[in-house]
Amino acid sequence: MYRIGNGYDIHKLTTGRDLIIGGVKITHEKGLLGHSDADVLIHAIIDSLLGALALSDIGTLFPDTDAKYKDIDSTILLSHVYKLINKKGYKIANLDSNIIAQQPKMMPYIPKMKEVLCKILELDNSQLSIKAKTKEKLDSVGQGLAIEATASVLLEKTQ
Repeated sequence: MYRIGNGYDIHKLTTGRDLIIGGVKITHEKGLLGHSDADVLIHAIIDSLLGALALSDIGTLFPDTDAKYKDIDSTILLSHVYKLINKKGYKIANLDSNIIAQQPKMMPYIPKMKEVLCKILELDNSQLSIKAKTKEKLDSVGQGLAIEATASVLLEKTQ
């Protein structure tokens, strides 16, 4: 049995925060605003995993009203969700994602993101795609005010 999930996230860029995407610190003068570390890619991946099994969404599982998630490293949240998916008897067949940002350029960071995410999700490099896109200077992302990410996952039953 297979299950498909889609995820999406967007966060506003702000000064005074590190920019963390895909579990990797990226050199940039601004970071993403959020209750956790605001890692848009990991948040989109989490929502795709939860959605595939109809387990609600990241905000329900890790509410921004709970102080224990304040500034938390999103790789910890992803690890928790991955264990939940495994307990439900599923594994990831493949995961496809997009990071949409006008600046900074993401391509130099993608190999490290894949390394971090493949380790957490127990994936082979060929099972994970991370693509970098811009908005051609259109809308809030294109004007450098925010960064967004999408993810689609195919889960397969293991038990």
